[in-house]
Amino acid sequence: MELVFLGTTAAVPTAQRAHPGIALCYRDEVLLWDCGEGTQRQLILAKVNFMRITRVFITHLHGDHFLGLPGLLQTLGFQGRERRLHIYGPPGIEELVERVLSLGEFELEYEIEVERLAPGMRVRGSGYEVEAFEVEHGTPAFGLAFRELKGRRFLREKAEALGIPPGPLYKRLQRGERVVFQGRVVEPEEVLGEEKRGFRVTYSGDTRPVDATAERAGDAVLIHDSTFDAGEAEKARSRMHSTCTEAARVAREGGAKMLFLTHISPRYRDAGVLEAQAREVFPESHVARDLLRVDLLALRKERGWWK
Repeated sequence: MELVFLGTTAAVPTAQRAHPGIALCYRDEVLLWDCGEGTQRQLILAKVNFMRITRVFITHLHGDHFLGLPGLLQTLGFQGRERRLHIYGPPGIEELVERVLSLGEFELEYEIEVERLAPGMRVRGSGYEVEAFEVEHGTPAFGLAFRELKGRRFLREKAEALGIPPGPLYKRLQRGERVVFQGRVVEPEEVLGEEKRGFRVTYSGDTRPVDATAERAGDAVLIHDSTFDAGEAEKARSRMHSTCTEAARVAREGGAKMLFLTHISPRYRDAGVLEAQAREVFPESHVARDLLRVDLLALRKERGWWK
């Protein structure tokens, strides 16, 4: 379970920062959140296997978040991909992908399934779900909240009190199935406790600070738009972005475990000022940089998160 920041700039690339893109590596899948220009090269530099990408989420239709799609789709074809690829995005994503596939002359041997995001929509995968939620950016735009699905805790002592022996019946109850034991129907709710805490990662996309992000930041690693420093609050408002301190307040109020500041304006050659300002509000703030890897499994072991 790993986060890889592929690109962390805002609008214009620099020598240090590429256009937005985040790879969320979970088990044998890679979920790609935004696909700015140059994303496929960043994947290669980060040694992330792009053939394992199963789902691509485009948060909104500003070019710096999707212009890497044409090259990525074509490269997957050149590499002999056969597995279906799912692409999700805001209204207009269907037309966008259709136009991308009409560029130049190339044919794909794999299927692409395109689906429009809607507020509250949940995309389910093997052991996880990604929820889309509306954010505020002056154009249809979404944030994304990843949640590992680990089920509810099995209360063995309650099963034993009911006289149920260990074995197949335990497994069925853990799966949420009712069972019959000694002529009595046992409901799974009788032996299941609270939901286990799985990995959680929330990505704001480009946005002003909104309650919807804070509501999904609890117990999560939060990745938030931090285009400007605290002194540029008016500019952030007019351009529908966030400052580093606004992002930090979202993390603090939402109960995030850690905050990564991204979508950094090219004006900041040294983004240390953003990190310093954010840490005054939320100490666990960090400026993301290109090719930064965040080992979430190691964080769980070291800090006891998501248990």
